[in-house]
Amino acid sequence: MSNEPYILITADTHAGGSHSQYREYLDPTWREAFDEWRGGYKNPALEHFGRKKLRNWDLDVRSDDQNSQGVVGEVVFPNTVPPFFPKSVVTAQPPRPEHYERTLAGIRAHNRWLKDFCAEDPVRRAGIGLILPNDFDEAIKDIEFIAKAGLRGGVLLPLIPPDCTWLKPLYDPAWDRVYAAIQDHDLVINQHSGQGSPDYGGGAVGEAIWMSEVTFYCQAGFRHLLMSGAYEKFPKLKYILTESGCAWVAPMLAQLDNIHMGFKRGSIGEMNYGGMEWVLKDRPSDYAARNCWYGASFPSKAELDGIDAVGEDRVLWGNDYPHYEGTFPYNLESLRLTFADVSDPLRRRLFGENAAALYNFDLDKLRPMAARYGPTPDQIDTPLPRDAIPRDSSCYLFQTALADA
Repeated sequence: MSNEPYILITADTHAGGSHSQYREYLDPTWREAFDEWRGGYKNPALEHFGRKKLRNWDLDVRSDDQNSQGVVGEVVFPNTVPPFFPKSVVTAQPPRPEHYERTLAGIRAHNRWLKDFCAEDPVRRAGIGLILPNDFDEAIKDIEFIAKAGLRGGVLLPLIPPDCTWLKPLYDPAWDRVYAAIQDHDLVINQHSGQGSPDYGGGAVGEAIWMSEVTFYCQAGFRHLLMSGAYEKFPKLKYILTESGCAWVAPMLAQLDNIHMGFKRGSIGEMNYGGMEWVLKDRPSDYAARNCWYGASFPSKAELDGIDAVGEDRVLWGNDYPHYEGTFPYNLESLRLTFADVSDPLRRRLFGENAAALYNFDLDKLRPMAARYGPTPDQIDTPLPRDAIPRDSSCYLFQTALADA
């Protein structure tokens, strides 16, 4: 076996502009309102200050950090708070109607900023642009911008929480125009853990309930698109749910397939569905096999258990940089912990080849950087002993390994 270094492409990073940067990317008509909003805004946590904050937008800081971890390519989700948002897009609910116009200006400032951010290092960065679900005409304009800007990460499709009753759910046929635009521009639909939950209010209990249910709600988009017939109508759509693992996929697809077959038969148990027009020709698992990918991020061994069922070409690794729950600065330790007994060909697919295929990274252009910075098979072949598991990391991969050891 060759000891050629791995091409590590993280399919899960986050970045965003500073307030002063976002101001320059705002439509000028919104800058006065932005100054008023900014004057009353306080960062939600002191941890956002200092070097960690610079990691969101500083080319040298970010490149040095990723190089030190062996990472040479990155798919970029949003992170900082865009203009007029209460918190990061990844965890914020979609805006209420009275806030829509100004948050639309905010996401467009982010998209313009992201275009320039990715242009700093176009071989290495695949940025994911933002749309809002409130007005589909405007969302399609933003999809067109994302495509023309070369943001090959695609679109962060908003998840619709059940209490956002002013919005149409993703399975509503009204979304077809949006899906058609995404397909026509050959963009990836991205969704990310943290979205889609109801508003439980502030405080420790609300936060704990949010955490306990976040997995269920972040998987809603996966279920809703599969059962809606979207992939029947738009067979070239590409969908990925990131920071999700993949062990859950096979049991969920089995459940959805059973529902599908029940509707085909006309009944499920005592429930009679005779006369209802069913929308799917194939099983949900068939559409998933053709149209869906899974951003497993920094998986444990248990979270990779379902990989045979979903396909080894459908799972992508990520380090969640620069989040504290990610693997930085212990990326090599995380790889040794999970992948020491994984075959070399599978590692290469999970670490970079699958991401390159989905997001159009040029592996030939990344290979020289990987030769300089990438981890080697010999390094990962050595399992991580318990006494080498980082104890000062808040990454759940390490914390769980310590608790289970």
